[in-house]
Amino acid sequence: MQFARAAWKFLVAIKDGMVLIAMLLFFGGLYALLSSQPNSAAIRDGALLLDLNGVIVEEPAAPTLEDLLAGNSNSPREYRLRDVVRAIDASVEDDRVKAIVLDLSSFAGGGQTSLTSVGEALDRAKKADKPIYTFASFYSDDSYQLAAHATQIWMDPMGGIIFAGPGGNRLYYKGLIDRLGVTANIYRVGTYKSAVEPYMRADQSPAAREASEALYGVLWDSWLAEVKKARPQAMIKPFADDPATFITAAGGDFAAVAMKQKLVDKIADRTAFDSFVAEQVGTDEKPSPDSFKSIDYDDFVAANPVDSAGSPIGVITVAGEIVDGESGPGMAASGRIAELIYTALDEDEIKALVVRVDSPGGSAFASEEIRLALLEAKKKNLPIVISMGDVAASGGYWVATAGDHIFAEPDTITGSIGVFAVLPSFEKALAKWGVTADGVQTTPLSGEPDFVGGFSEDLNAILQAGVEDSYGDFVKLVAAARGKTPAEVDTIGQGRVWDGGTARQLGLIDGFGGIKEALAEAAKRAGLAEGDYHAQYLDPQNKLSWLTFDSIPFVRQEIAPVTGVIGWVAQRQKAIFGEAMTTAQGLLAREDVQALCLECGTRVQQNRSASTDWISRLLSYSSSSSPR
Repeated sequence: MQFARAAWKFLVAIKDGMVLIAMLLFFGGLYALLSSQPNSAAIRDGALLLDLNGVIVEEPAAPTLEDLLAGNSNSPREYRLRDVVRAIDASVEDDRVKAIVLDLSSFAGGGQTSLTSVGEALDRAKKADKPIYTFASFYSDDSYQLAAHATQIWMDPMGGIIFAGPGGNRLYYKGLIDRLGVTANIYRVGTYKSAVEPYMRADQSPAAREASEALYGVLWDSWLAEVKKARPQAMIKPFADDPATFITAAGGDFAAVAMKQKLVDKIADRTAFDSFVAEQVGTDEKPSPDSFKSIDYDDFVAANPVDSAGSPIGVITVAGEIVDGESGPGMAASGRIAELIYTALDEDEIKALVVRVDSPGGSAFASEEIRLALLEAKKKNLPIVISMGDVAASGGYWVATAGDHIFAEPDTITGSIGVFAVLPSFEKALAKWGVTADGVQTTPLSGEPDFVGGFSEDLNAILQAGVEDSYGDFVKLVAAARGKTPAEVDTIGQGRVWDGGTARQLGLIDGFGGIKEALAEAAKRAGLAEGDYHAQYLDPQNKLSWLTFDSIPFVRQEIAPVTGVIGWVAQRQKAIFGEAMTTAQGLLAREDVQALCLECGTRVQQNRSASTDWISRLLSYSSSSSPR
């Protein structure tokens, strides 16, 4: 007994120690997050160092508690596009900035339209006589799209350069799910709605191939044109069309090929590059990884805030997958975004709204929630201008229909007017193991969705009708917003994606331009004089408000509200699956005679299982008709 007590005290001590360590890590990380403010007073003469060791995005994702405790060490950094552009533009008038240095060795890329915006900012700086030097050990499409705008491009002797172009293969799971006995119950409208094809085909459909070839062809031609304009001497297309011939002819010497094709200016290691930059801007007297005087990017961004002169024009960002609820930045959560819009309506000084959309879509219900909030703004006579980023398709375009004017870039991916839903059932797989289903029905939908016995014909008919109705609503919204008939929209809809140039020809957008042009149009519609306005970005400034706890297993997760028949089926499917798992667990746990009524608490048990069993997340693919 004494041994047991001692062992118990030992275990309790270990538990208390682990809790203490976890709390210290949490509050230590929280302090680091809140205190990691850039030092705007630390700006000195030197080169503005853009060490882009991550990705450029429209809106960085909110940190999770897991990220906080891990110090974000497992995730690449996300650089906000507008901050990068603002820093480059601010360098033009700042005499302390002697040059701009792009370190692209760890650059993970960005959307083509976003990188074009950064490239245009680099061109403005170069035109203002700010030299731009770039270094990387290896260049590919995204990094070279930026590097092409530099005054000099340096590459490590042991590095390389490859252009892959857009496109490539995607995985198709039809053969796998057939072998596993899983049935993918698919409901869709749109000949070109290819998001569901991996679950219903073993290859790409002719319609999807046609759309992809057209889109990727435009994007590739645009990339080639931009890079060629930025660096006319580079012989890019011959090398991109036949890289194997060039590289094998050079005996595998990538550096020799890069110099011969005039893709780079210098072949040298990082030490030589740093020494060269130091000759241009001065040597750093303080110990630092770089030998040249440098200006920290975060400090420079902090020292150059967004202009606040003139009347404010609110900017709402819809970036990432559109979902229901209150998720932080990185996901376009309809509840959070709608709240920002309604808050803006209470601020009398805001004269117009610009909605920056960079989303492939998501939940139809969530997209509609955002659109309805924007319509409330229109009722108060606030002009609404849409600014599309890299992608504003499906649900992203659904939101855009609320705008008075839509801007996009030629390389913006948009359209994809179509909807779908996918719900799995396992009747074939479970039958192989002798699991069957039987019971009593009071209506045709009793016990549905039956993931053991398979979905009934009635349920399939209802779900398909619901998806078709969602598509009809989508088409009507677009028709009303763009001055077209539903039949005309259906012709250019059907789930097909379009590049921005074609979208303009089809009447899906009004003109080319970015956030700057959208702000100018909003100001014009609000009756503001040129230059008498500024962008007021409506997003949470408190870092704590961004913190999410979704990945922590002991934090209670709220049950998502039912948003339609698809959502109802998905939620019931999770509950039934959770009940089955609980029953199986109970079968193994009960070791004595039971006086238990299995039929008495079915509904309560289903709800409890659905909210606590993590395995049910496997069934969470679709909670509503998804315009993706």
